[in-house]
Amino acid sequence: MPDRADVCVIALDVGGTAMKGALLDRDMRPLGTLRRPTHRDAGPDAVVAHMAAALDSLIEQAAAIGSTVLRAGVAVPGIVDEDRALAVYSGNIGWRDLPLGDLLGQRTGIPVTLGHDVRAGGNAERVLGAARGARDVLFVAIGTGVSAAVISDGRPVRGAGFVGELGHLVADPDGAVCVCGVRGCVETVATAAAVAAAFTISSGCPVEGADEVAALVAQGDPHALMVWNRAVDALAMAFATASTLLAPELIVVGGGLAEAGDLLLDPIRTRLAERLTFQRRPRLLHAELGDQAGCLGAGLLAWDAVTGVTGIPAGREVPSL
Repeated sequence: MPDRADVCVIALDVGGTAMKGALLDRDMRPLGTLRRPTHRDAGPDAVVAHMAAALDSLIEQAAAIGSTVLRAGVAVPGIVDEDRALAVYSGNIGWRDLPLGDLLGQRTGIPVTLGHDVRAGGNAERVLGAARGARDVLFVAIGTGVSAAVISDGRPVRGAGFVGELGHLVADPDGAVCVCGVRGCVETVATAAAVAAAFTISSGCPVEGADEVAALVAQGDPHALMVWNRAVDALAMAFATASTLLAPELIVVGGGLAEAGDLLLDPIRTRLAERLTFQRRPRLLHAELGDQAGCLGAGLLAWDAVTGVTGIPAGREVPSL
């Protein structure tokens, strides 16, 4: 990693719990990094203030190494209208129709490109990670919810910020009521929290997370297998629907539940294959970038706005933040 660079961009990935930031040079190499809590419990105005403070801190880091910040890319959760730099809605953070890009630009004095965290992460996987070189990709993040990034002909599809709500396809019309108000959404059975909660109810044995359920699945526990199979069925249905509509060549799966690896992906592959007939059959891959995807994606957004070209030199290794 070089000690100095003439110019760089800032990347900031804002989650419900923490934000991750970096200074990235033209080759996406980190010149400095930052991690801070989001402080969402203090309210949306406080979150914006903490975001601005994080950007200011990274600007100071850049100045200390003699580098000029050209732009910041900021990736946030919820519904994001990138064209208007508008944070339309976030249930986790609490903002609605907030001109976040302009607010941060005014507070920091640098131009800001606003993006959606999962779309940014999906684009990072396409440029730097598991889907590198592919043109038609579905990136699925299974975290607090189930959200997707759609990349078609090499470009993220935005739909004014509403594209990618894969978790709100209905898996079971008679199932539990989702936070969105609809009954039986994929998110009610196929998030890490849903898997852990369903196992606790079924078995009477509390678990702290889906990783414990995954370990029991590997041991053949009947309660764990029942809960796991429900999640697999819901995800296979969602992936089959997406394959029918979008014809991805790759489906890249990341997020907490995906840490189970092939214990999750192998049965999804089998059940997805059973559901598809004439459709393009996507390969199902585990994401490579982990929790760096959103931050790297935010950096790509910034460099794309500066240069008009998204990409890095061929053969570059994935940066480590």
